[in-house]
Amino acid sequence: MFTAKPTKCAGESDAYLEETLSPVAFTSDQPTAPKLLVPRAAISAENAEFYSEPRRIKTSLAVAQRLSQTGCFGWSVATGKVYWSDETYNIFEHDQAAELTLETILRRIHPDDKDSVRQILGRASEARTNFELEYRWLMPDGSVKHFHVSGLPLTTSAGNLEFMGAALDVTAAKLAEEKSRQYEDELRRITDAIPQLIVVLSPDGRTLYANRVTLEYTGLTMEEMHTECIRDRIFHPEDLERLGEVKQDALLKGVPFEREQRILGKSGEYRWFLSRYNPLRDEQGRTIRWYATATDIDDRKKTEQHLQNENVALRAEVIRASMFEEIVGASPALSTVLAHVAKVAPMESTVLITGETGTGKELIARAIHKRSRRAQRAFVSVNCAALAPSLISSELFGYEKGAFTGATQRRLGRFELANGGTLFLDEVGELPLDTQIALLRVLQEREFERVGGKEPIRIDVRIIAATNRDLNAAQTNGTFRSDLFYRLNVFPIHVPPLRERREDIAMLLQYFLARYANQIGRVFRSIDKQTLDFFHDYQWPGNIRELQNVVERSVILSPDNVFCVDSSWLPSIPCSQRTHHKKQAHDTSGDDDGQYERDIIESALAQSRGRISGPRGAATRLGLSPSALDARIKKLKIRKNRFKLG
Repeated sequence: MFTAKPTKCAGESDAYLEETLSPVAFTSDQPTAPKLLVPRAAISAENAEFYSEPRRIKTSLAVAQRLSQTGCFGWSVATGKVYWSDETYNIFEHDQAAELTLETILRRIHPDDKDSVRQILGRASEARTNFELEYRWLMPDGSVKHFHVSGLPLTTSAGNLEFMGAALDVTAAKLAEEKSRQYEDELRRITDAIPQLIVVLSPDGRTLYANRVTLEYTGLTMEEMHTECIRDRIFHPEDLERLGEVKQDALLKGVPFEREQRILGKSGEYRWFLSRYNPLRDEQGRTIRWYATATDIDDRKKTEQHLQNENVALRAEVIRASMFEEIVGASPALSTVLAHVAKVAPMESTVLITGETGTGKELIARAIHKRSRRAQRAFVSVNCAALAPSLISSELFGYEKGAFTGATQRRLGRFELANGGTLFLDEVGELPLDTQIALLRVLQEREFERVGGKEPIRIDVRIIAATNRDLNAAQTNGTFRSDLFYRLNVFPIHVPPLRERREDIAMLLQYFLARYANQIGRVFRSIDKQTLDFFHDYQWPGNIRELQNVVERSVILSPDNVFCVDSSWLPSIPCSQRTHHKKQAHDTSGDDDGQYERDIIESALAQSRGRISGPRGAATRLGLSPSALDARIKKLKIRKNRFKLG
């Protein structure tokens, strides 16, 4: 098929032997044929014949074809005849005795590939251009091989078009490619079955693939996932701003990382996901892929947020909470209030607590909450009188980011913090009229809008309100809405002032005395008689809060182990009133000192349920030894057993 003519290479006449390979059928006007340069120094006597005979060239080409599994061919377009090298016959496993034409070859090509082969060869023949094609070849045993064929157009001296080319067996590569494709399909089916959002990213963070769960959740197509703006489209803007730089830095470092972020679903709502990113590296350690998985943690985040809101509210309430630790007293007036508390607490009714300042209205509200079905949820307190009118709405209902100057982020209001629990509106009579309207809507519709917001927010909150104002008079003068009053006044509770429950004064004195004395490490053996007179006769316009402050001050300033109060700390009591109280005490016992001492001891016995000794016994409360207290009980003929049953 080929001839060889030894020549000298230009410029290297004695150093190299040039062998020019020329196709027999072509004339000298064809493109320059390939040349083989061999150093003359390497030619010995034994192999000189190899380089001088054309058949050696043919042999070397045959060996090269066999090693590379490449076959050479020629094709005459005019006659349709095809010429194959020996190796071509071998790799195609075709009978060399059979005549080769384009049609006989097409009969061995896979039926699904014949049309495409005809079209490619037809276009190459018309345009006289190179061609590249791949097809499947049917082997005699029924198996299939894959071949890659390329051809180069040449023109004969007669002007006929012929093609020279090579055929390469690519079956192994095709099988490996098919196996890889099957593996990818299987992997894709596996990832589609995993109930997580899975995304494959390029080293710079571009989305290459997203599994079925991701596409179903976002409602996007694979083409949309490939767009550059996909992150802005599906991630929450606050999370992009918060985590954007962190993600880019982690991608550049190539280290695994995770983050919590909100992803937009096709429903139009964001849900929280925990996203984990892991790199895939090549043999040189370079990151070639990022695999990201996202697990839905929205329910957990909402629970955490709710607990956090309750903790925030609880910490705020601990700071603002009343200094009372429990309700102290056994007077008929207080007993009536507590009976009302016990009845209304299990209900969902709105409660309005009225009474003078310092009577313990918030303590009553807390008692209602603790005995309700909402006891395990938050109790949030708001003092409406302590807030500026311009801030009340944002404090109660919260605000959106950018709602006003200084609103750099969303803030939840007290209603949302108390969702599921109880909201205590102290001094509700101080609310501005516009806020009263918003509060009325919450009571009627159970929903509100944040300041600067557009979407209504539904809540489940029990309202307990309190005031020291006369709301009937406020309705008359137009400072309080009547419709709001009737919404709040579903179950009214009036807390009596301390002057109407004088029976509780001695008990309150003992309670606060023990509390503050324990705080500073002092022990009082007794209470000054004149102090008892002051406490009993004083009108206590500040009620329990005032009594508490007086006791705390006296604990600090009392000079010895006898608790006393300087009369200058309290406004003077009219003499007629003081004489009246002393006369009542004298008529009862005939002995002022004995009666006051009896009252103190009986009060301590009532609190300790008749117990004398021990850390909670009456002796400890009074600062006496058990034996001394027992002696006083016998002297005053007090029946301590009657206190054991309460």
